[in-house]
Parts: sequence; structure tokens; C-alpha cells
Amino acid sequence: MMKTKLINCKIFDGNGGRPFSGEISFEDDIITAVGTKLCGEYDKTVDAGGKAVCPGFIDTHSHSDLRILIDSAITSKLRQGITTEVCGQDGVSMAPVPADFAWQWRHSIGGLEGDDPSIDWIFSGADEYLNRIAANNPCANYAYLCPHGNIRMEVLGIEARPATEEELCRMEQVLRRELDAGAVGMSSGLIYIPCVYATTEEMVRLCRILAEYDRPFVVHQRMEFNDIMTSMQELATIVRQSGVHLHISHFKMGGRANEPLRYEAFKLIEQLEAEGYEISFDQYPYGAGSTMLAACIPPWAHAGGTAKLLERMRDPETRAKIKSDILHDDTVWDNHIEFCTPEGIVVSDVTKEENKKYLGKNIVEIGDMMGVDYVDAVIDLLLDEDNMVGMIEHYGTEPCITEIMKRPEMNACTDGLLGGKPHPRVYGAFPRILGKYCREDKLFPLEKAIYKLTRKPAEAMRIYDRGVLAPGKKADIVVFDPDTVIDVATYDNPRQYSVGIKYVFVNGKLVVSDGVVDDKAASGQIVRAVR
Repeated sequence: MMKTKLINCKIFDGNGGRPFSGEISFEDDIITAVGTKLCGEYDKTVDAGGKAVCPGFIDTHSHSDLRILIDSAITSKLRQGITTEVCGQDGVSMAPVPADFAWQWRHSIGGLEGDDPSIDWIFSGADEYLNRIAANNPCANYAYLCPHGNIRMEVLGIEARPATEEELCRMEQVLRRELDAGAVGMSSGLIYIPCVYATTEEMVRLCRILAEYDRPFVVHQRMEFNDIMTSMQELATIVRQSGVHLHISHFKMGGRANEPLRYEAFKLIEQLEAEGYEISFDQYPYGAGSTMLAACIPPWAHAGGTAKLLERMRDPETRAKIKSDILHDDTVWDNHIEFCTPEGIVVSDVTKEENKKYLGKNIVEIGDMMGVDYVDAVIDLLLDEDNMVGMIEHYGTEPCITEIMKRPEMNACTDGLLGGKPHPRVYGAFPRILGKYCREDKLFPLEKAIYKLTRKPAEAMRIYDRGVLAPGKKADIVVFDPDTVIDVATYDNPRQYSVGIKYVFVNGKLVVSDGVVDDKAASGQIVRAVR
């Protein structure tokens, strides 16, 4: 048994209260005491030097799903102080994936998760997937949300139709299986296939099971742009008819003209809370998002999966219809090019070496390089890459970001896609909140910022043994300098580590020390929900 004590700590325990000077002790992976002066014999003493000491940060919206099967340490996350990542987001992830759909699925979501020839993309379910992560000796903790799209794919493939009653019953059985295997909740991405084909009633049926298990429904809602309030009303219906805890992914108002709708959205959230329902959401602290470039293609063109999408884009007549739908103003789907402008859509990841010249370029610039217009550039690049292209989309302004950030329902996330020339949030989201928004902009006191990075996300994801510094909790601990912590990553140069994070302990093991990551620490654990 390894006994460790941290001394000279300015302790922020994660509960949101004022800090105090003291010491923390832990034996192996469990905190044993938090106090002003601790007695006893210890195998190791670490001096925090008067710096801030708080629980490890929890990323409730992670896309490390594939990478953690390959690399034991996701250094861009660990060096932010992130000790726990919640994978399985947006309703589309690694498990379950039946063998018959492996090719389709890896090309469908490769723009989100990336790809690697060593991974076969065939998983029977959450249990097998989580065991595969554990076998890779991760340096951080990993929890998994069962993805709604994967459930749907297992039962009725990628068909563009509502589920029958028999299929709904089978989907309920699959969800129960995944929750019993330890999935901490269910995610959905109602703009992504095949989730987009689900009816509200389908979501209510599945969310009733989540409510029974007391696990969250984590959702990229159906619309985040012009029709966001229609989408919010759908979520309100699901909540009222199921009783589920609703957690909205990367809550935002897409398109600057839509930002005033936040007040109407806040009012609806407050109404649901007044009715006794639990509502939470996460947010990354930037005015740009990141997803698959294929999200720029209208939903109808995705029906049947990637092979059908590529076939439609190759057909001249159907391609012309796709272009017309993208260029049509006031669309009834979340048309990213319309709301972010063509100059606001930037390619962030590709698979082919010859296409890396497009990384960091917007689609107008890429069109000029190709000698075609920007919509043809999008279609041609997707065809050449078999659909596996990532993008960054610039959609919002600081006033909207900060008002959402101040909401009591908010906790932080990265939503970080790891490949190519990524969004800077992959390297900087959590220190950006501590440095820019807390210290520089004085949006809230440090203890409240830390609460939004620790206990708040732990409660939202029903992770009961982490998120606070208290005896009996897991020894996930971050030591940082409140005066210097800040993000350094930019859109032009995103692969830059944040500064000010001194030590990171994961389950009692020192994984990060003054910027050096021990990628052999094997300190991480699989976080499985228990009923």
C-alpha cells in the first residue's frame, strides 16, 4: 500500500466553497484525509508550493473513443488536468458495431473519431469495448455512454424510417444490456444518421428506461440553428413523458442571428426545472465547433449510410440536388454553410497525404485551390476521402458564450476531435475557463469555475466516486497555478499544450509532473455505472 501526502495546498474541494490551506493524504487510489495538518507516516510527500489543489477535471463530452484503443495517454487532455473522459457521444461511437456494418460505420464517423488499420470496428457492446480500453492500460479514467445510433444500427441497420413496435422493444432490450454492462447513460445525435430517423416517441421509450436506471439522456439536439426552439420543445416533450435527466451536449445557438433565442431557451429550461425535472448541459469555451464535414450535406442524402451517400454524390443529377439544397437560404435543416458562412467552414482532418494541403483552409480557399466553387469542393473532398473529413465551423460570439457559461446548469467539456489540425479546444478548453474567463474576465470566482470542471460534471454523469476532494473518493487530483494557468492553442496553431498545470494524479499515481507525462503510468480505471 502506497501512502502519499500533499502538503502546502490551497484546497478547492470541488463543492464550490471558499478554499483553505491544508493537506491531503491518500492510500493507493483512495483519499484518506483532507485537513489543515495531517499526522502519520507516509511513503511519499509532495509539496504543492501553495498552489491550487482540486479534484481532477471531468470531460463530459470526449471523442477519444478510438484513440484510447491505440494510445494509453491522451496527452492533450492530461496536460489540461483532465483525469476522466466520457466517451460514446453524439449517438455514434465504437460499440455496439455488428460485423456487417463495420465498413459503413468507420467511414460514417471517421470524420469524428479518425481511423486506424489496427482497429477492426467490430464490437459486441459496451462491455467488450470497455475491456479493450482497460487492456490498453489507459492513463486516465474512461466512462461510456451507450450511443443511440449504435443501438438503432444493431436492430434495424441504417434505414431511414421509424422503428416498428417490435424493433422498439428490441432497442429497449439492447439499451438495458448496455446499461447493465456499466454504460453511464445514453447519448444521441439527432442530426447524425441513423439517430436523425428516430421519432420523438422512440426517444421517449428509450428515455423511460434511462429514468428507471437514473442515468442521463445526453443529446446533440435535432437543431441548433434557426429552429432550435422547435428542437428544445421536442426535448421538453421527451423529458415530461419519460422523467429522464436531460443533459444537452455543447449547448449553443448556431448562427449569430439566432443568438437572441438563448433567452427563450433559458426560460424553457427554467420551466422544466420548476416542474421538478433535472436539466444540465456542457459547453466548450469557444465560438466555433468541430464535427464531420459531411454534416454540411443535407440529411436525406445520408439515408442508407456512407456507401449510399457516396453513390448519390457521384450521380450528376442527385449531386445537383444536394448543391441546390445547400445553397438554398432559410433551410429547415441545420445547414452549416448557410449559418457559419463558407468562409467559416474550415477543414481540420483528412486521411490522404495529398489532401493535407487543405488542412486549416476554409472551403472557399479549398475551392480556389481545386478550381471549383466551394460546394463542389466539399463534395469532391468527401468523395476523395470516402467521407472521412473533419471540419471546424465558426458560428458564435463572446456575449452568447459567456451568458451560457454563467448558467447554473453548465459544466465544461472539450468535444475535442483529435486528428489532423484540430480545434484548439483539444488542448486548451479547461485552462481557458480558468485563465481567460475566470482570472482575466472575472466571469465567476475560481471556486465556482472549479466546481464546473469537477463536481458538477460528476453529478451530471452520475459518477459518484470522483469530482470532490473528500475521504473515500478516488485520488484524482490536479495542482495548478491560478496566476498563470491559461490555454495557448490557437486555430492557426492548435497543437500547443496549456500552461500552469503542475501536477496531475490519476487514482493516486502521478501522471503529469511539470509538463512531463508518464505514458506508462497505467493509472486509469474504467468507470462503470452501478444500479
